Amino acid sequence: MSAKTKLALWEIGCVIWVVLAGSMLHFAFELTDYWTPMALVAAVNESVWEHTKILFWPGLVFGLVQYTYTRHLHRNYWQGKAAALAVTPLAIIALYYAYMAALDIWGGSATLQAMMTITVLGVSIGQFVSYRILTAEPFSPGTGRYAAVTFVTLVAMFSLLTFFPPRIFLFENLFCYAYTGEYGILDDYEPYRIFTRGDDPSSVNINYCDIPDQDGN
Repeated sequence: MSAKTKLALWEIGCVIWVVLAGSMLHFAFELTDYWTPMALVAAVNESVWEHTKILFWPGLVFGLVQYTYTRHLHRNYWQGKAAALAVTPLAIIALYYAYMAALDIWGGSATLQAMMTITVLGVSIGQFVSYRILTAEPFSPGTGRYAAVTFVTLVAMFSLLTFFPPRIFLFENLFCYAYTGEYGILDDYEPYRIFTRGDDPSSVNINYCDIPDQDGN
């Protein structure tokens, strides 16, 4: 098996891992009863930013693990992984807002299937960029500093902006694709719980886009 084929398989594996791990992190904050330290890596609301955060951390972990096994196969490793981690959220943000704009123009409602497709496409774009850089001719040594700056910047942003979110649309809670005027860690999660219990304490119901009206019904 050639080095390029092995690297391609690793990038495909990264897509699968990031999507699966990110999906678990989507629910982790609620499942840990809103444990504050979990907010560092798990989604604390339904904003676009939080949905990119839950993909960043699995991608970073995978990149660190992959280096151990493929360091003899590639060139420009850290440049490629830094690019992937930066491109993935940008691709997801662009795809999401393009999709929502298309719905505004042609009508229709956002669907969970479309959101998952956007996630997979965004992660795939990031890993494709990584693959292209890893298999390219060696970059000049000075580009390593840009990769380092990118890593530090992304880690700082995804670590801090959940707790200190800017009051802009990218960070605003989107419940059922409607802005709620809330940012960061919310004061009350009861209306937004995904997993709810009915009269039977042993049963768990899924509450997806079930918005209570003003009368509480």
